[in-house]
Amino acid sequence: MSLKGKRIGFVGAGNMGEAIIKGLVEAGVVTPDTLVAADVRPERLRELERRYGIGLLTDNAELVRQSDVIVLAVKPQNIDAVAQELAPAATPEKLLVSVAAGVSTQRLRAALGANVRLVRVMPNTPALVLEGATAIGRTAGLGAGDLETVEELFAAVGRTVVLDEALMDAVTGLSGSGPAYVAIVIEALADGGVRMGLDRATAQTLAVQTVLGAARLLRETGMHPGALKDMVSSPGGTTIAGVAALEDGGLRATLMKAVERATLRSRELGLGAG
Repeated sequence: MSLKGKRIGFVGAGNMGEAIIKGLVEAGVVTPDTLVAADVRPERLRELERRYGIGLLTDNAELVRQSDVIVLAVKPQNIDAVAQELAPAATPEKLLVSVAAGVSTQRLRAALGANVRLVRVMPNTPALVLEGATAIGRTAGLGAGDLETVEELFAAVGRTVVLDEALMDAVTGLSGSGPAYVAIVIEALADGGVRMGLDRATAQTLAVQTVLGAARLLRETGMHPGALKDMVSSPGGTTIAGVAALEDGGLRATLMKAVERATLRSRELGLGAG
């Protein structure tokens, strides 16, 4: 199954829904007339119609009836109610894609029906600038080509990986929550620059570009992060002095704990914990 000639519906038109719509349109993967969105906010729908020329609906079940691929882009706390609303229209001919953090396909099937074709994915907010990282979970009950269709969908907003659904909570803890961790690192780097005399705008520009440049260097060369660290660290130099300060502060352990705690919280959310 390819996206070509398919109608794609978005239940929920928030930041992630818009990011995917933007990526699909800008990449030329589909034409705007094949996209339709539904949301509880009429003004939000009109905004997306104005920006991208997509179709609008106010009824979620009707959107499913009119679509071949349906992206469930609603908040985890709302997903159960939305799934029950969609259930009458979610026939086996439809491919449903959930981006609700921490919500397992087993939980969704309880509301949607056991025979639904359902894929769980975990994108992240850099999809808004088409640099997202999206994990796609392998699940039972999919048709031939369904995973490839979902990969095509999210490749429009960044890079994708396919893995077992059991690992999706760890993905949530790493790349799903990761932009917040990186934002804190950038803010702290900029604060350090201000402390040493740089003005705020200059410090932030340098911090953002340094993180962006280092990430691209690692991605495009395949270099191990440790090799980049060693490349920059001259014997007795400034960088190794800074690295020693990071080790004193426990940066590595703290980031690892952040991923662990976010993973555990994703599991809690998946069980319906508040």
